[in-house]
Parts: sequence; C-alpha cells; structure tokens
Amino acid sequence: MHGIEDTEGKENAVNQMPLVFGIGQCSLDYIGLIPAYPPPDVKCEFKHLVVQGGGPVATALVALQRWGIAGYMTGVAGDDDFGTQITASLSDEGINTSGLQIRKHQHSQFAFIVSEPSPARRTIFWQRPTGLPLQPEELDINLLLKSSALHTDGLFPEASLWACRKAKAAGIPVIVDAGTLRDGMLEIAKFSDCFVTSETFSNALAGTPEETCRMLADMGIRFTGVTLGAKGYMALIDGRFIHKEAYPANAIDTTGCGDVFHAGLTYGMLQGWHAEKSLDLGAWAAARVSEQMGGRSGIPNAQDLQNRGFTDLPCQPEPPA
Repeated sequence: MHGIEDTEGKENAVNQMPLVFGIGQCSLDYIGLIPAYPPPDVKCEFKHLVVQGGGPVATALVALQRWGIAGYMTGVAGDDDFGTQITASLSDEGINTSGLQIRKHQHSQFAFIVSEPSPARRTIFWQRPTGLPLQPEELDINLLLKSSALHTDGLFPEASLWACRKAKAAGIPVIVDAGTLRDGMLEIAKFSDCFVTSETFSNALAGTPEETCRMLADMGIRFTGVTLGAKGYMALIDGRFIHKEAYPANAIDTTGCGDVFHAGLTYGMLQGWHAEKSLDLGAWAAARVSEQMGGRSGIPNAQDLQNRGFTDLPCQPEPPA
C-alpha cells in the first residue's frame, strides 16, 4: 500500500540473509617483524608494529562479512581496554557483537606475534581471556537455530559442544577450525560436517596428515582435512583424498591465514559449491592474507572474489608467479 513502509517484508528479507553463528576466540594482536628468532637472553628489535583484532573465529567472520555473509560473534572479553578494542574491531566490520560476554574486572585475550618473513613463519605469545569461560546458557539458541552455519574453534569446549549438538540436530552445517588438540575437541568433531585441523593438531593426533583425515572420517565426518602452511593442504571428502600445494605468495606474515582458509570453506558450503572449489577459495585467500601484516589486512574483498571467478563460474588457475 502506497505510503506505508513494508516492515514485515524487510524483516523477512533480513531473516533470509545467510548468517554465520561464531563461537570462539576474539583477541587483540600486536604483530611485529623480525629478521630471525633470537637466542635466549638477547635483545631483538622488531619493526612495522601492527595492532589488529584477531582470533580464528573472529577473523573468519570478518572475511565472511566482507564477502557478503553476516556474522554473529559469541565469545568472552574483559572490561579492559583490549576488550573495548576487540569489540570495536568487530562492530566496525558490521559483525553483531551482542553475543560477546564482557567479564567484569577480567582480562581479554591478547597476543604478541613475531613474524619472520624469510621462512614464512611466526611465533605467538598469547593469554586466553580470564574469568568464567563461555557457558551454554549464554548462547542465543533461537538465533543459532535460525543461522545458516555454525563456525567454532572449540576454545570453549562445553559451550561449543552444546551448540554443535543443537546445530547438528537442526541440520545446520557445523564447521570447526581445529588449531589445537585441546580437551573436548574430538567430541566436538563427532558433531561437525567440516573439521579441518592445523598441522600442529594433526601431529598431536596421528603420524601423518592422511592418518588424521582417516581417523576423523571414521568418526562420521564427511569433510576432513589438514592445513600444511607453505605445503598446502590435505583433505579427505567422501572417501577421496585431495592434496594441493599452496598458492604462490610473497609472504610477510602468516597470521590469520588458517582463519581465512576456514572462512573460505564456510563460504563455499553456504554457496553449495563442491569441496574443491571451497578449498581453492580458502587456499587462495590465505595466500593473499600472508602478503600483508596482520590477519585481516590482506583479506580479499567481494570484488576480488568475483574477479578471480569465485562466483558461479569455475575457479581460474593461479597465474604464473
């Protein structure tokens, strides 16, 4: 009817937009470059300090938001200055931070990261958030059940497992970024649709990435894999192994590469892509991230994805370096 705003239609349109429900780490990262890691009891000057929001789930949500998929962040921060910066870094990206639990008189997650460009590696010193871990009753179950996917890193095992059970029962895809083999991770794995580990996680679980993939697949996970840094990735999907080298990159800092790799898997799953295309997006985006300081600086935008053919078109091969 002319002159009357269709608020119901707008609400329905918002509800139909893809929303990724994130549970896990949100951090403030201080990142500096060094020529080589020093021996003990030696002063080492770093340069190019970057202060940026970080954390596997938080950075994945930032990537997804830039690619046109809304994000909702659930985690824990303190009421300190770091917590204020963490919240602002996500809100400024358009991510819903109403699920962040701010613990009074507690410290937020913080990391100091030293990157060595020559060997393309970094060392992370970090402090997890203090105070009470995220609890299941602090999760918005109604929003979770309306979400298009659940993306977690398992830092809060009790809350993550509870959410994974609920999402799995409701037919909502569960994607797990398994960076560390911590308590509860293998139980979470049983309720996931896509469970891709770091090389560190894989080494703690099994002798080879292939063995890790098989062990996870035996739990009933259809899409398993291991990220291998400069060596690319190994994946096992529906009984078929896929092993590809990393995309060429002039790597400066590998912070956030794995986070954005997992964002590519979540994005592809929501688009209904075949696994190879999702993996290709993740690997390409991770390579681009490594060429900038900080996990979020080099995230390709939606136009970059379109230019690369990550739409309804087949993926295009990487041009020669």
